[in-house]
Amino acid sequence: MLKLTALFSLALAGLLAAQAVPAAGDGNVERGARAFRQCAACHSMEPGDHRTGPSLAGIWNRKAGTIEGFRRYSKALRESNVIWHGVSLDAWLQNPKTMIPGNRMVFRGIDVPGMRQDLIAFLKESSRAETGSAQGTGGMMGGMMGGRPLNLKELGANNQVTSITYCADTYDVTTGTGDTHQFWEFNLRFKSDSSDNGPAKGDPVLIPAGMRGDRASVIFSTPDEISPFIRRKCG
Repeated sequence: MLKLTALFSLALAGLLAAQAVPAAGDGNVERGARAFRQCAACHSMEPGDHRTGPSLAGIWNRKAGTIEGFRRYSKALRESNVIWHGVSLDAWLQNPKTMIPGNRMVFRGIDVPGMRQDLIAFLKESSRAETGSAQGTGGMMGGMMGGRPLNLKELGANNQVTSITYCADTYDVTTGTGDTHQFWEFNLRFKSDSSDNGPAKGDPVLIPAGMRGDRASVIFSTPDEISPFIRRKCG
């Protein structure tokens, strides 16, 4: 009788454990699309639209570290020989540092199994829509993937930078409206964006940052435009 009770307890424990952890493929695509919003700052779902991290378009069954046009993969990821599918993505989303030691992913991971499965379902369905194998999902997936990054060529005169002068510890940034904004040198960043959404050559733009309006970025088309554009001028 004791043996039967013990066997029953083990079987019940196994059943409860199986119910607690979703099986691969049990995720919800719509919930996964919502969960992906926390990833969208670094990753897009548009082909070729690389950000801090690579585009995740067509990730399903792709070898890690191989997407065309992304140049910032870690050596660990490039040499991992990992193929992205349900099992590998679940391990990666749970703890990237443990799954592939030495990679550059700053994301700590998702502890909730159900949320991981939702994200995996979204990534899988997005890949199917990208290759055209998912009938009737194109419009739905397009809405879930979110908008494209801001097109810096389309900003108004208040963002268009016409001149930058530097004196002591202060930058004076004048825009197309004739307004001049002053920034402590530590609070003004100079960046470049060579993508299709970047500014036109020779036409940098000013992007405010910070809650108090005392920080901003000036974004150029290429890095070699930065130094020639800034003039030393006091008074």
